[in-house]
Amino acid sequence: MTAMGVQEIRDVGAAAFAWLSAHRGEFALGEDALTADGHVDATWKPLGELAQTCASVRAHTPPSDSLHICAADLLRFAWQQTGQGELFLRLQRMEPFATYPLEIYSVFAAAGLRHPGYEAAAATTARTRGWRLTEQDPTRRLGVLKAERRSGIHRPEQVEGVLRQTWLGALPEPWTFERSSGYALTHVVFHLTDWGRLPAGVPADLDAYLSHWLPPWLDTCLDAGMWDLSCELLVVAASLPSPPDPAALQDAWARIARAQLDSGALPEQRPGGAAMDQEPGFRHCYHSTLMAGFAAAQTVKCLTGEGDAVPAGGIQNRYGGQGVPG
Repeated sequence: MTAMGVQEIRDVGAAAFAWLSAHRGEFALGEDALTADGHVDATWKPLGELAQTCASVRAHTPPSDSLHICAADLLRFAWQQTGQGELFLRLQRMEPFATYPLEIYSVFAAAGLRHPGYEAAAATTARTRGWRLTEQDPTRRLGVLKAERRSGIHRPEQVEGVLRQTWLGALPEPWTFERSSGYALTHVVFHLTDWGRLPAGVPADLDAYLSHWLPPWLDTCLDAGMWDLSCELLVVAASLPSPPDPAALQDAWARIARAQLDSGALPEQRPGGAAMDQEPGFRHCYHSTLMAGFAAAQTVKCLTGEGDAVPAGGIQNRYGGQGVPG
């Protein structure tokens, strides 16, 4: 299979966003979003993931780009679903020590969409010992610390100490990589780089480790048809201070493009049997489609120098070429 060019990678992202726009109604919050027995994974989680992806793509693309325009539109939709932040305040009153409302709210806050009443209430809760001492796995703790800082909450716990308790931060034996550790490492990098905005947030030893081992891990996931995790790894690859060789990214994208359905949806993993040509249900492709759109935008930015980090006049991109003004 021939390697993918930048425009072809971008086309994968555009098709993914076309699918997301067509299915925006399935991200809408239902009446159960604020009920005691509501399922967060089926209500707030998809909406928060939509918001995070769109906020990231908006940041990584020039304002005139159609991907930027589509992402900004979907981000506005997601904010409207929260009642311009009012629902976060209601969640705070219902579940004062739940962290997911702050984690999702922080996405909007970082994009300039804020609700002062919720921030004040969350800051009060964050000062309690009950909040500070909530037991969480290190990757989640790292995410909560980042969410607090995005939302204007600062506490003395140091990110470096938490980072070194994560799977990735310990620089584990590379052969111990598996699906669960793969998702953990991608989110560690997402948190360290503010979802690809700040590659310098990755410490030098982690950058060197990932630069060496990420390509074979990505190849393994692609061989296994793990499209969702593969796209997350592609985001990581394009977010590192020392990203992999461009040819490796382009070869991986050729395989993702082949897996993408005509509708623009990308299944979480390679289906088998009669399901090969059928589009899976929303729950089984929305996240992988989000990641395909995010990964495409981040890869194009990495390969061309376009995006949020490019001042007027362009800069030298990470492969020595002249960037396009953002």
